[in-house]
Amino acid sequence: MSITPPQQNRLLAVLPEAERERIQRQLELVPMKLGYVLYESGIALQHVYFPIDCIVSLLYVMEDGSSAEIAVVGNEGIVGISLFMGGETTPSRAVVQSGGYALRLRGQLLKDEFNRSIAMQHLLLRYTQALLTQMAQTAVCNRHHSVEQQLCRWLLLSLDRLPDNKLVMTQELIANMLGVRREGVTEAAGKLQSAGLISYSRGKIVVLDRPRLEKKSCECYAVVKQEFDRLLPNVMAS
Repeated sequence: MSITPPQQNRLLAVLPEAERERIQRQLELVPMKLGYVLYESGIALQHVYFPIDCIVSLLYVMEDGSSAEIAVVGNEGIVGISLFMGGETTPSRAVVQSGGYALRLRGQLLKDEFNRSIAMQHLLLRYTQALLTQMAQTAVCNRHHSVEQQLCRWLLLSLDRLPDNKLVMTQELIANMLGVRREGVTEAAGKLQSAGLISYSRGKIVVLDRPRLEKKSCECYAVVKQEFDRLLPNVMAS
């Protein structure tokens, strides 16, 4: 099923009109259900996804099955950068963290446009640099900051990619994303709820006080946001 306009994804919205029109008819609107796996580690990618109102989590999975999130992608970006970076596969897993819809495009079509259009190249490469910053900062945060700080960072990154202040996410899934024990998430979420920053009940999180949540977070959220704003000012402002 096609959809118009593709501007519902902020990355597509800032493409020059000619480039956007060339791929618009090839875009498919696809449902993204919570927990759906877009691709697994080491599997050749066939499509890229431009989220509209969903969030996709990129996870690194260990041999024993444990995992930790390395980045999140929402309507500011694209899932499947390995296709235009020449890798074809990736060691990470892509899982829908917050349900909604995305625009899907065949990988070969994106590669053709990437090779044809300087504007497309520059935009996707700047996005990739911003995404790499998020991955690096996540690694630092997971190593040096408390579970409570990690949770604050994760909530803020998610909010930036959602239309409102509500998330549907169980504590078990959050623990898998952060690579920590569920008990640690329970304790951290309880502290934030007691402080009046969030409301949490039956897998639904509502952020009640974003300014205080930002103050509670470590510097990692601000570093990532500033880099996205620097590299993609038109995207993040759209």
